[in-house]
Amino acid sequence: MAAYAALASLMHTIHQIEHHPFPPISLDKKQAESLTENVVFLQEFLEGYKCPVAEGDEADPLEMRIADVVYAAEDVIESHIVNQIHSVVSASADLYEPLVNVIEDMNLIKKEVMEIVAVKGELQRHVSASANSSTSSLFRLHIITTMVGFEDAMLQLMDKLTDGRLRRQVIPVVGMGGIGKTTLARNVYAQPLINQHFDICAWITISQQYHIKELLCEILSQSNKEGKEGLSQMREDELGLALHKCLSYRRFFIVLDDMWSIEVWEKLQRYFPDNINGSRILVTTRLSNLGSQLDNYYSLEMKFLDEESSWNIFCKIVFGGKSCPLELEKIGKEIVESCRGLPLSIVVMGGLLEKLERRKECWESIRRSISSLVNSENDEHCLKILKLSYNHLPVYLKPCFLYMGMFEEDSEIRVSTLSKLWVSEGFLKPINNKSLETIAKEYLEKLVDRNLILVHKFGKTGNIKYCKIHDLLRDLCLREAEKVRFYHVVGQQSPQNTCSQRRVVIPRSTSGKKVLHAMRTIRDARSYISESDGEIVGLMPNFRLLRTLKGHEYPLGRLFELVNLRLLAVESGGNPAQLHSSINLLWCLQTLIVSQFEEEVNAPVEIWDMPQLRHVNYYVSYGSGALHLPDPPTDSIVIMENLQSLKGVKNFKCNEKMVRRLPNIRKLGLIGSPDDDYCVHNIERLQKLESLSCECFHRADFSRKITFPHSLKSLTLEIRYGRMEDILEKVSTLPLLRKLKLFFGRFETRKWETTEGQFPSLKFLLLSSCSDLDCWTMESSHFPCLEHLRLRNVDLEIPEELGEIPTLKSVALDRCSNSMVNSAKRMIEEQEELQGEELSFKVTITLKKVNQELQSWVNPNFQVTC
Repeated sequence: MAAYAALASLMHTIHQIEHHPFPPISLDKKQAESLTENVVFLQEFLEGYKCPVAEGDEADPLEMRIADVVYAAEDVIESHIVNQIHSVVSASADLYEPLVNVIEDMNLIKKEVMEIVAVKGELQRHVSASANSSTSSLFRLHIITTMVGFEDAMLQLMDKLTDGRLRRQVIPVVGMGGIGKTTLARNVYAQPLINQHFDICAWITISQQYHIKELLCEILSQSNKEGKEGLSQMREDELGLALHKCLSYRRFFIVLDDMWSIEVWEKLQRYFPDNINGSRILVTTRLSNLGSQLDNYYSLEMKFLDEESSWNIFCKIVFGGKSCPLELEKIGKEIVESCRGLPLSIVVMGGLLEKLERRKECWESIRRSISSLVNSENDEHCLKILKLSYNHLPVYLKPCFLYMGMFEEDSEIRVSTLSKLWVSEGFLKPINNKSLETIAKEYLEKLVDRNLILVHKFGKTGNIKYCKIHDLLRDLCLREAEKVRFYHVVGQQSPQNTCSQRRVVIPRSTSGKKVLHAMRTIRDARSYISESDGEIVGLMPNFRLLRTLKGHEYPLGRLFELVNLRLLAVESGGNPAQLHSSINLLWCLQTLIVSQFEEEVNAPVEIWDMPQLRHVNYYVSYGSGALHLPDPPTDSIVIMENLQSLKGVKNFKCNEKMVRRLPNIRKLGLIGSPDDDYCVHNIERLQKLESLSCECFHRADFSRKITFPHSLKSLTLEIRYGRMEDILEKVSTLPLLRKLKLFFGRFETRKWETTEGQFPSLKFLLLSSCSDLDCWTMESSHFPCLEHLRLRNVDLEIPEELGEIPTLKSVALDRCSNSMVNSAKRMIEEQEELQGEELSFKVTITLKKVNQELQSWVNPNFQVTC
């Protein structure tokens, strides 16, 4: 895993050198060809390589040797770049001699790998035997797990199995490892009602390594009750035909447990006839996308246990279903809470405490060291199951998954930030005609499909906005990352061998002493991510090869010495941030994110000579402020092909030269002033623009001049003057617009009347402080996709037709008039009469102070908050 990430990063560096005009760095042509050839060969090898010690505590020696030699190559190349830019070496000095030994070492590893490829068949047999033996022991663990907390899921599943539908149905049960899929299936399978309902019941476990002939043989032997004698002599197609004949005209129930790929289903399903008699096939899988491929009619997704169910399971295991002694209850509940609702973790912890003395002192010692104890047990139980998901990942996903352990426990991880970090780390292997951000999004979705990453919150346009990782999976990330020296979390991982770590993480609560120790001992790290609030000193010279820097309160002037930076995301706190003219020395900078406290910062003109830039975002935590962009130099013709987002900027003139300079801009956030002329009539020529935000625009002709491209999906406008009718006329026809936020708009006619065919894709609408709007006339068909409506500081009556929009999910009123609140209540009452008490949408009223009359109206469809 670390080796693959290193190879991808080295390839990215080589590509940057070959395609970057400044600084004038070059590789010897033959050496560049040799490096590229070796990297490609080793990448392809690792994509099909199965580590023979995947279940052990040690990293695979071959992978670590590959990683180390690639790190050495990166160190040589990037150290030379730093020295050259800082004028430590002359521009004429080359990299030839320093790279000779590195390439020789790489060639030796390549030769060894070629020998491994020659005996790949034997290696695969070893891996298969290991996987099968571990799966069988884990299967027994599933059997002893109780079903406390899954009663509703069990009843729901039994209903689907016996609901009277005659067509053969496939029922996927989906969820992460250890969450109880097999347990649920086993308990349902054992129910007398199920055995009485079906003529034939059979259970087989698929797992990662399978043989279709053996699976057919197992199903057939369970179906005909005659054992496996003689079946092993039959061919696969003969077994399939015999099974089809056995199942024909009989109602059957077959469980396919632990399915990992759609291919096995495609090979088996032809032998399962549809007898039009209510036959069922139940499939358990960790892969959400596999569940949807199997059946679109129904899928049961397993959830984490709630607090009560978790405690009941724990007591059943430790006390045989009896009550917990009062003196142990508080400690016991804290231990159970640490399991975060994962059934397998609760079972493991319960098994530990069942064997210990039931004394407060004993349990207290367990609680204090619960993290290490959980990890210890995970080696034997939890991690063996969770690691199956990790081991089965394609090698290109493993670095992305392990990277999740760098975030704080239980933190909400912003997907856009995660994507930028993955790109800066060089993990992502380029794919033709796809941006690295698109590849990152696809990787994230694949990890979500495998239930290794949890979707925490969707954006208003339906994209994944925040994600999380379960604590046990984060523990797995930390454990595996430490094993392969992927990153070091200061204060949470063993301090041994930290000097060779490529990434350093400083958690929020880390003591200054530990931080200083890390600064002194870790040398030549490539990534430094800090959640600590204080300013960190001593970053250089140990981190002179840094590529990713994310954290708090850094003096930007010194940071421009880190010329290899790819991502710079800092909060400057009370210290004014300044971007110096030396910014273009950051020859491969991709992402620049600066958060300020009410400051306006001037960007140097040299920023327009940085073609590797992908994201430039400026945020102000309080008050007003912006990144003031200078006009590009007249003699510069650099095309910023990689630039995708430009936010929080002022003085951005979208003239014809700018349109040509930014052909791939997707997100644009502009901050204006009364006298600025941004050439907004040219915005429609930014043909790839998806998100546009214009704040503090006061010119009276702004609404008349601005134009929008058809690619636009999200639009935020804050305008003090100009006709809002002009804006709405233009945006209502945008075919892809999903999110629209309008602030301080002035309606000259004092009314808004929509018509058929407008807003075809709009899902989210916010109107704020539109004080001139008195009347809104509409039909439900005018907003065919609207899901969320937010009205803030607006005085009008809500159209009754709004409640008839079939896609509507929520209406939120904030600081709105009494007449508006009353109209919302009437709309709810009308829809309750038509649809019943359970509506598909909710109305939420937010008030500054308690209103007793409104409180008396509260019901499940009408909520009031202060």
